[in-house]
Amino acid sequence: MNENVKIIFGLVGGLAMFLYGMNSMSDALQKAAGEKMKRILSFLTKNPIMGALAGALVTAVLQSSSATTVMVIGFVSAGLMSLPQAISVIFGANIGTTMTAQLMAFKISNYIYPIIFIGFILFFVGKREQIKNIGMVIFSFGLLFEGIEIMGGVMKPLAGSPIFTYLMGKVSEIPVLGILLGAVMTVVVQSSSATIAVLQNFASQAGPDGVTSVIGLAGAIPILLGDNIGTTITALLASIGQSKNAKRTAIAHSVFNISGSILFAFLIPLLAKFVQFISPKGNEVDVIARQIANAHTTFNIACTLIWLPLIPLMVKIVTFIVKGEDKNLFADGKPRFLDEKLIGQPVAAMYLVSEEIRRFSAFGASLLYKTRALFESGNSDVVRSDFSRDYGTVKSLHDSISSYITKMLSSGNLTESQSEQTAGLLFVTNNIERISDRCFDMSEVLNKLSVKKKVLSKAAVSELGECFDIADELFEKAMLSVENGDEDYTKRVSKGKEKMRKTQKKLSKAHLSRVKKKDCDAALTPEYADILHSLDRIADNCIGIAEEAADNISFIDLRDEAQSVGELISGGAECVTV
Repeated sequence: MNENVKIIFGLVGGLAMFLYGMNSMSDALQKAAGEKMKRILSFLTKNPIMGALAGALVTAVLQSSSATTVMVIGFVSAGLMSLPQAISVIFGANIGTTMTAQLMAFKISNYIYPIIFIGFILFFVGKREQIKNIGMVIFSFGLLFEGIEIMGGVMKPLAGSPIFTYLMGKVSEIPVLGILLGAVMTVVVQSSSATIAVLQNFASQAGPDGVTSVIGLAGAIPILLGDNIGTTITALLASIGQSKNAKRTAIAHSVFNISGSILFAFLIPLLAKFVQFISPKGNEVDVIARQIANAHTTFNIACTLIWLPLIPLMVKIVTFIVKGEDKNLFADGKPRFLDEKLIGQPVAAMYLVSEEIRRFSAFGASLLYKTRALFESGNSDVVRSDFSRDYGTVKSLHDSISSYITKMLSSGNLTESQSEQTAGLLFVTNNIERISDRCFDMSEVLNKLSVKKKVLSKAAVSELGECFDIADELFEKAMLSVENGDEDYTKRVSKGKEKMRKTQKKLSKAHLSRVKKKDCDAALTPEYADILHSLDRIADNCIGIAEEAADNISFIDLRDEAQSVGELISGGAECVTV
């Protein structure tokens, strides 16, 4: 096979193994982190410093600043995070992504296969889910390094090529060329971590003298700066079709990296000297991988320290670039919080699902209220129009939420605990939809009566109001049981069902008494029974929701998580003080 073809195949194959290993490690890390991810994400909406720290931690787990930025854009677009909060998280994400380069700088060539073997054994033999996840992290870590080794091996002939050495010399002399090269590489590969790993490997190849790097630190830094610019493309693409604040968040990521790259392009010699000072000493080819990693970390920490106090200025810049306010971006029948790009990030996706179901349940409660209004208004056209609109909204949202949850469950990214929680939330959603269907059934009964030119007596409508009161109360308590995970609400729903049964029995007797006195048409008895039956089934659906709460199914609320963690920290501080 031609030497050049071997190099190309080796680079492509090594890169593919690297990316696969990195993605697998990210998925396994998220599963291994489990509930800890909730605590980390809970700090995203705190003050700027905590936001930056949380951004760094989340990115260290996700192994991608782009993934963190896409998640933040989703939160901002849904109105769950303010623009200043999002910007601080993005600053932290840029620091977190440097951890990958630091890992790549370790020399573990002799240990790659034992690492892969240990990871495989843990994953293959382990019975507990946590052990399997840890095994997959180790296995993927080994694959990632094997991909690097493959790329490094095929790049060795390039170091001896006079043409390639000449081109690398030009990159060192003209930093702009290096910045453009780094940006293009990252745009093509869609991973700054991958392009930095390639850069570290290539820079570790010896030049003609066998001691110095083929490119040198001064030549590697411009490419590194370009990598940081190229990685912003993913965020910009993710913001297409999102809210204006989401677009501003993506642009803030670009402004951060572009401004930093421009600044450091004029300080390359100074940055190189500082990095050499803080890095291990030795032959350049032996230490340059660590130097590149340290340059990457130094660049992002310095840019964060510069921009963190200037967040208000960044807000003004991005608001100037993206002018105006959003105009009714979310239609009632469209999901407001669900973001398909976050399905691979379980905790974030579950948070969005929880927020959407909260909104969905509000439409369910509204539908119950409007069903009652239909009876009280004598099936008014105006009320029916409002009812039909809300019913259409509920059906549309149910389809969207069910589809989103199904994709989450089939993604393979959820732990067993997360799968149970997500499936439970789907059951809650289904019960809310069934309540809306019972409301629709009652509206259809009214339509039949209208066609027959018949109406329920005022006494019957007034008595039905008692059942609607109970239904409203049951639905509210059922949703509170899921909201708070409070067993007391669950017990109240069960008691409410008995109250509904007794009230229905009383209403049936009252109806028959009116029929006997000829105060009510006997022909209405089947329709009246259908209405009572629908209300009874609504009570059953409320019990179904409460039963999910009894099985520890509850909404994911990162804000509550942050508060509980804060209380834990303050409580610990008090103990220390004592």
